[in-house]
Amino acid sequence: MRHVVQVVLAALALSGAVVTGLAARSVAVVAPVTDGQPSTTSAVFDPPLMMLTWLLVTLAGVLAVLGVAGLVRARRARTAVQLRTPESVPPALEPS
Repeated sequence: MRHVVQVVLAALALSGAVVTGLAARSVAVVAPVTDGQPSTTSAVFDPPLMMLTWLLVTLAGVLAVLGVAGLVRARRARTAVQLRTPESVPPALEPS
């Protein structure tokens, strides 16, 4: 159950990173370089929101790796227990 929660939290952190990443960008009008030239636009990024975006992306990656690895480990452990039946266990060696 813990690993499922980690994967869900990873998805939430990733969606938060998308929202903050989109909010961090804005468009600014740049004055012309010389007279008679048109003004242009430039993308401006808010540093605190960019830092929050990178932290959320990192957190999402860590939680996703931990959650998926835990789910794979749990599945392999369940499979190993199911495969190990009394017939498949070798008999104990008798001393001679």
